[in-house]
Amino acid sequence: MKIVTSKSKKAINVILHTQKTFKKENEKKLLKEFGFEAKDGQTLFLQNENTFFLGCEDFENDTLRAVFSTFAKEASKMNFKNYSFKLEDVKNISAIVEGVVLGTYSFDYYKSEKNKDKNIILHLENSSKNFSKLVNDALIVANATNYTRTLVNMAPQEMNPSDLANEAKKLAKTNSLECTILDEKEIEKEKMMSMHAVGRASIHKPRLIHLAYKPKNPSKVVTLVGKGLTYDSGGLSLKPATSMVTMKMDKAGACATLGMIKAISELGLNVEVHTFIGAAENMVDGSAYKPDDILIAKNGVSIEVRNTDAEGRLVLADVLCYAQEKVKSDYIFDFATLTGACMVALGSYTIGVMGHSSKLKHQISSTPSGEFTGSLPFNKHLKKMIKSDVADISNIGNRPYGGAITAALFLDNFIEEKNKNKWLHFDIAGPAYTESPWDCNVFGATGASVRLMSKFIKNISKEEI
Repeated sequence: MKIVTSKSKKAINVILHTQKTFKKENEKKLLKEFGFEAKDGQTLFLQNENTFFLGCEDFENDTLRAVFSTFAKEASKMNFKNYSFKLEDVKNISAIVEGVVLGTYSFDYYKSEKNKDKNIILHLENSSKNFSKLVNDALIVANATNYTRTLVNMAPQEMNPSDLANEAKKLAKTNSLECTILDEKEIEKEKMMSMHAVGRASIHKPRLIHLAYKPKNPSKVVTLVGKGLTYDSGGLSLKPATSMVTMKMDKAGACATLGMIKAISELGLNVEVHTFIGAAENMVDGSAYKPDDILIAKNGVSIEVRNTDAEGRLVLADVLCYAQEKVKSDYIFDFATLTGACMVALGSYTIGVMGHSSKLKHQISSTPSGEFTGSLPFNKHLKKMIKSDVADISNIGNRPYGGAITAALFLDNFIEEKNKNKWLHFDIAGPAYTESPWDCNVFGATGASVRLMSKFIKNISKEEI
């Protein structure tokens, strides 16, 4: 469904109703005769009235996003081209646009029969002077989210580390970004032996990707780091067969950072953004790294490997070191489908946020993006759980509790002291991929954290929100 800000005389009117907003008693009576009670997500199309009615509990953004997702899906099944909705409050623009664009996304790349585009148009109307720009900005973020979804959904044979690097090059060319790619030998030369170990058993060798968006006189500098495990078998600590299905999604953090820099560059924000991605496949052959191996990370920290399926943190460790060495930033954020423990703690819909700065965590949680976040606290007792008797640290905790936090505390060993309060870790393992549609998310990748970070960076850029 296409969204435009032009008017259309022939369009079907879209009208929202809560149980409190029926303006005419005869209208309320008519709709009830058709069983429409304005319940959340309820729809009714009356062709004689040239009207498509939508029910909703309230006019909050989270409600409207889900309602317009339902509307878009239902409208796509009908044989009408134009729909029109008069928007009363511009604060609802993002929610409505996201509901339509994200709710009608489909991934049919591998289908022999593709979904046909019916060229349906939703005409949004509002008298505000900057209305068109606000709609366009919302479309940029929603489309960047769908771009991320598609990258995550790509099968591992077509999105290995070098493929992901090529995708970054393509994005750099399209969006006028700087691009640097390190191959396996250059990664080794940089002494990133933790990341190197994870990727060495695959025929698809690891890549480090660095994209940079550099506007003139930026107000802030932001570093985004993404875990790019294009496939994770678990290594020698092999996953059960059923757990390997969907492991193409272990690159969701990396793909999200590509979606973020795509959105930020297209919004033209005056914030310099650097995306660093550690792309690797965690596979098995005679060269695979092993439990009991001792790895030396880029900053010289020694790591005892107790489980080769705790590989994402090993990749992020080196990439975080490299990113801090290359760029002096005001914010450092890493994104990863890191732990199942985060889902145990927060459920499948919530991003886990961890770090030292309570102020920064509050800024993130108060960003109105439509994405759920939950803060998990550090403490010195959990830190003891990743202590090793033979190395500086272990890559997993010695007890099966607090796994999301101990993983973040592991990463903390690779954050320079001066950057501790600038850094946050985002565990997106829960909401990054779904096999049960919810809200505006369909089967597959969700693009988790793209909307959150795009809107956070827009806030700090001092742009009009």
